[in-house]
Amino acid sequence: MILVLDFGSQYAQLIARRVREARVYSELIPYDTPVEEIAARGPDGIILSGGPNSVYEEGAPRIDERLLDLDVPVLGICYGMQLMALLSGGEVSSVQIREYGRSKLRVKESGVLFAETPEEQQVWTSHGDAVLSAPEGFTVTAETPSVPILAFESADERRFGVQFHPEVRHSEYGEDILKNFLFEACGATPDWTPTNIITDAVERVREQVGDSKVICGLSGGVDSATAAMLVHRAVGDNLTCVFVDHGLLRQNEAEQVVEAFGEDSDVPLIHVEARGRFLDKLTDVTDPEAKRKIVGEEFIRTFEEEAGGIEDAGFLVQGTLYSDVIESGTRDAARIKSHHNVGGLPEVMDLDLVEPLRSLFKDEVRVVAAELGMPERMVWRQPFPGPGLAIRIIGEVTAERLEILRRADAVLQEEVRSAGLYRDLWQSFAVLPAIHSVGVMGDARTYAYPVVIRAVTSDDAMTADWARLPYDLLERVSNRIINEVPGVNRVALDITSKPPGTIEWE
Repeated sequence: MILVLDFGSQYAQLIARRVREARVYSELIPYDTPVEEIAARGPDGIILSGGPNSVYEEGAPRIDERLLDLDVPVLGICYGMQLMALLSGGEVSSVQIREYGRSKLRVKESGVLFAETPEEQQVWTSHGDAVLSAPEGFTVTAETPSVPILAFESADERRFGVQFHPEVRHSEYGEDILKNFLFEACGATPDWTPTNIITDAVERVREQVGDSKVICGLSGGVDSATAAMLVHRAVGDNLTCVFVDHGLLRQNEAEQVVEAFGEDSDVPLIHVEARGRFLDKLTDVTDPEAKRKIVGEEFIRTFEEEAGGIEDAGFLVQGTLYSDVIESGTRDAARIKSHHNVGGLPEVMDLDLVEPLRSLFKDEVRVVAAELGMPERMVWRQPFPGPGLAIRIIGEVTAERLEILRRADAVLQEEVRSAGLYRDLWQSFAVLPAIHSVGVMGDARTYAYPVVIRAVTSDDAMTADWARLPYDLLERVSNRIINEVPGVNRVALDITSKPPGTIEWE
């Protein structure tokens, strides 16, 4: 196990993810976790993440210096390197030429970290401070033209530092550098596999719920379906899945869910028709956070009502992912938006949550889903937000707008699949702003809705790039939506990446 101490870096979660990709289990923990607690967990190594602060700022995050005295290899990245240098007797200061983005690194001494990597390599940097003098006993192993100490290490003390970000794909040999730390410095074993993930999740669920009855909020997406499969392995017939048809799903999706978890499945399914209930609650609501909280509240209340008919039901399963937790805000990460299954839940609930996927990224969930034998079409279904189309209508949610958006989105999905691009995209969907634009159709003036097409590529939804869809595909989508969906007279394309935007509009 590798523990990653989070100092507030935008890449902190990515570090943990890259370690997992090397098949070594990792966890992200607060930087001020007590040393005694860290030592008791017996990690094979510790990584200090980057962060937005200067080590000299008042109130800048610090670690307990005893952490460096543990007999555990430590890797400091960016801020983590600077902090390690400062606490070990080195000197840190602001640099005259700040480095942001791609830089050319030159290896001076291969040491442990740079073993079997080229003398010159491209790395990704983002810093205004740097180490000016290395602590006694440390060897400078890499430099750039503007930063003479870009990396150092003390093999005897098993302490290592890099001023760049090896966890970012733009660092050409970042994966090799991290593996050198994991396997050469830490002696870690690459045994964190889908099979072990499943085994661990099943054991944790059994320990949490015991003999109690469990209900699962099933949406039909890969997250909730995988969570349901894992919990079913743990508790068997004590699990009942509840599918709430809130009327905010994509075209024909409700029918697909019932088919997938219906007669052919050994998992009990309760189908709740609640379209009118949710639509009534969303009347006159335009604020996106309010929409999310309303949908989250109604989900829970619906589940509690259904649980009332299931004797001893005390737990609710949800497919919460790690990206949901991060975006909904943690102590060291500001909230981007609340998710209905994290920040949108009511404060008082009659059910305790079971979240077997809470520490996993989306691509990890897909691997687990495939290992569980789930159908390919479900494993690779694009992510869909819990509040559904409610947050893809920018403004009040009405039955008319839902129908327009559903039909426009169905056209987009059909054309994307026909073009063979569905698996290449992280998400592709339509957005309906609740405004009208002027158009000319049949020699007459129209005043109708615009539809916005959103398509992005990503590895884990933490960052995303807008997809460069072929012009002929965009033309077909535009023509079909305007011709086939009444109430639409304009189609636009969103070409915003994340950051600065988010994938969803709300």
